[in-house]
Amino acid sequence: MSQSKNSKKFFVGFATIAIPIIVVVAVFSFIFILGNPGNFKTSPEAVSKMGSVWERSSVNFWKEAPAPDGVLGTVHSGGIIVPLLMSLLLMVITFVFERFITIFRAKGKGSIASFVANVHQLLSKGDIAQAKLKCDEQRGSVANVIRAGLGKYEEMLTADNLNKDQKLVAIKQEFEEATSLELPMLEQNLVILATISSIATLMGLLGTVLGMIKSFSAMAKTGAPDAVQLASGISEALINTALGIGTSAIAIIFYNFFTTQIDKMTYSIDEAGVALTQNFASRHN
Repeated sequence: MSQSKNSKKFFVGFATIAIPIIVVVAVFSFIFILGNPGNFKTSPEAVSKMGSVWERSSVNFWKEAPAPDGVLGTVHSGGIIVPLLMSLLLMVITFVFERFITIFRAKGKGSIASFVANVHQLLSKGDIAQAKLKCDEQRGSVANVIRAGLGKYEEMLTADNLNKDQKLVAIKQEFEEATSLELPMLEQNLVILATISSIATLMGLLGTVLGMIKSFSAMAKTGAPDAVQLASGISEALINTALGIGTSAIAIIFYNFFTTQIDKMTYSIDEAGVALTQNFASRHN
């Protein structure tokens, strides 16, 4: 159980460290990669007058609104909301991989359904020692919880000071305590995906509104509308919409996938707990 606590602390620390790093990477990517002068239709003379790399970055380009030249420049033209959406997208990708690794390890080496079935068969034969060995071979969260229940099962066999009902309650409590230690590790950081699934859409909508404001400002000018500013505003609106909706969709899909996998493991634990208590109730006093 101490291993589960250490894993939980690790993943909490991982999120605390990963999020600021992701934000910094996204901002620098927006400024120095997407905002590179080579991604825009800017004359060499104009570039040479911009001075330092920082002066050539997004702030200067955003003010002058040069025409993008390629995919990177087009994405950069989405405006100041783009690095925020990039941060959210990178967070989704990072925590999706982190959850994949965690849940894969929690499942153990083999099929959970086959493992639970084997443990149930061994229990029906009264072979507790072999059932424990199966748990050690399987590993993972489900095996850890079942092994804890088997340990309590074996302990109750020699607990002469307790009646049958008290023994059953003790076995159930052991399952519940072991589950409460394992499940938080599985659900850790899923709240980040759930939050991003809502925030990304709102941030995309905010970028869309800002882009439309820029477009209507260009149309409101006296005389002929500024075509460059009009196109820039529309581009900003559409890019932010695409990034926001895409990030939100990815977060929702994987959040539902991970919660489904966790539910399957929870059902397996519940099934094993019921089988263990029923076996004890039918074979022992």
